[in-house]
Amino acid sequence: MESRVFSHATTIAHVRRPLRESHSNTSCSFISIKPIGAVGEGGNLIWGRQLRPSLLLEASSPMNARKDVLRPVMAAASSPAEGSDSSGDGKVAPIGFFDKYPALVTGFFFFMWYFLNVIFNILNKKIYNYFPYPYFVSVIHLFVGVVYCLVSWTVGLPKRAPIDSNLLKLLIPVAVCHALGHVTSNVSFAAVAVSFTHTIKALEPFFNAAASQFVLGQSIPITLWLSLLPVVLGVSMASLTELSFNWTGFISAMISNISFTYRSLYSKKAMTDMDSTNIYAYISIIALLVCIPPAILVEGPQLIKHGFNDAIAKLATNTLERVAPLTHAVGNVLKRVFVIGFSILIFGNKISTQTGIGTGIAIAGVATYSYIKAKMEEEKRRGKAA
Repeated sequence: MESRVFSHATTIAHVRRPLRESHSNTSCSFISIKPIGAVGEGGNLIWGRQLRPSLLLEASSPMNARKDVLRPVMAAASSPAEGSDSSGDGKVAPIGFFDKYPALVTGFFFFMWYFLNVIFNILNKKIYNYFPYPYFVSVIHLFVGVVYCLVSWTVGLPKRAPIDSNLLKLLIPVAVCHALGHVTSNVSFAAVAVSFTHTIKALEPFFNAAASQFVLGQSIPITLWLSLLPVVLGVSMASLTELSFNWTGFISAMISNISFTYRSLYSKKAMTDMDSTNIYAYISIIALLVCIPPAILVEGPQLIKHGFNDAIAKLATNTLERVAPLTHAVGNVLKRVFVIGFSILIFGNKISTQTGIGTGIAIAGVATYSYIKAKMEEEKRRGKAA
């Protein structure tokens, strides 16, 4: 190819001059060149010889530019032909399992969310049968979470993000509300049936709406308020006829709702570029430090005097007897249904017909509220996109 180009350098120059002159005088045409070869293959046939379009400019270019002109041709020749079996860097990577079956993966995560939440609530309630100290149980829960975060930092998954005094001031209110909500939830679990606690905690959307309206000053549509009426009605019916009802369990669950509502409000104010795992780690550490003093003050003396001996005795008896077992709003509602249903089956809690109807109405109200709110958010996103 190279010898063919240089042997006809004069011919190429001769072809170029008439083309250049034709720009100045459009009525003058010295030569007519008819492309014969396939243009898509990168060349034309002129006087029986194939030339690359880029080579037409070579006669006017310096000799040291010859490599730059020929390099794309060599690259094109060395690249695998279309449809060939040769493997190279341009080969498309195979689609992974997660990308191929996204719905299946999402369903698996929902299943694990429900399953682990049910197991947690059942084991948590059984622990209170042997160790009725919800403050210390809350401390243990948070301690396990802190250990998990520290291990994650140690292995670098993720790398620990630095924290300054300004960010610490923003996270402290979030952590305090998290600690208070967690402790009061466990107090309620220890005092009443798990199903009743989750029925009371179904009121959390009501407190979120109230806080948004009266604290943040956001306008809540009347349709959203109306969707919360069945929730209030259902919880009221369930509370009036709950066989395990006591004021400690009821009030603790209500305080938990309020605490988690304010945790959400403070979390919005503490929005930061830090990833969620680092934020969770710092909040857990602060919440653990907040929970330890009241646990020692409230339950410490009783735990030292009776707690460990009673727990060991009950565990020993139990061992002897056993010597010879989701998008986020609607999924959370279904999670409560799972927890309530399984707790009734596992613990054999007796509920009246009115309690069952009230619980069902409350769950249906939460589902309706979640659906309306999700639709409102979807319309709001579409409005911003438009």
